[in-house]
Amino acid sequence: MSDSQSVTACVLIIGNEVLSGRTRDANLPFIAQGLNDMGVRLREARIIPDDAAVIVDAVNACRTAFDYVITTGGIGPTHDDITSACVARAFGVALVRDPDAEARLRRQYRADDLNEARLKMADVPEGATLVDNPVSGAPGYRMGNVFVLAGVPAIMRAMFDGLRGQLRGGAPVRSRTVSAFTTEGAVAKPLADVQDRFPATEIGSYPFVRDGRFGVSLVIRSTDGESLHAAADAVSALVRAAGAEPIVEDESP
Repeated sequence: MSDSQSVTACVLIIGNEVLSGRTRDANLPFIAQGLNDMGVRLREARIIPDDAAVIVDAVNACRTAFDYVITTGGIGPTHDDITSACVARAFGVALVRDPDAEARLRRQYRADDLNEARLKMADVPEGATLVDNPVSGAPGYRMGNVFVLAGVPAIMRAMFDGLRGQLRGGAPVRSRTVSAFTTEGAVAKPLADVQDRFPATEIGSYPFVRDGRFGVSLVIRSTDGESLHAAADAVSALVRAAGAEPIVEDESP
């Protein structure tokens, strides 16, 4: 694990349907906000296909590079749901039918409806710890620092809410946004100077067009409240120096 000031995570969104554009991912914003609230820095997100070699490589690369890895998708009953088999392969363990997971499915489905395809959802890597699914019964699971969750947003959110207590966060990251009707070019040089003066902050610049007017939102993020406020004041000052009026949004997690 990293030090308490920098606990990191990566999200792997698994599914050909997302890459094709047929399904729009709705999970990443929810996970990112949830992790941030816990003081976990989401450092990377990847959208990868239902390809065994790609999934195995991504899981192994990310679980060594980040404190936590969260996957979504690919744990359903159909032939293209291969995430669990791939996670087992990544960890070098067998894919086994978990008795507790099977019992949950048997409580969820009538005997006539619980076919072999649905029972596949009880197969997890050997040694995995189940993650509750209060919506549809079929659980996710944790394997080491990898959390394997469903892709359906309502189910994923319920699973994520249940695992919050298992994640150790660092200092929460807070932000303050200074927006103005000016251009990035007008503030680029002084903004870089402010970033140099406040290395404990991250400052991002995001242009927008509103009511036909060009503007820019300058977002300051930090785990250090004092640095955050001082940097935001400096950004407001440089906006005024550029001839615009800063609009400062309330600090938020």
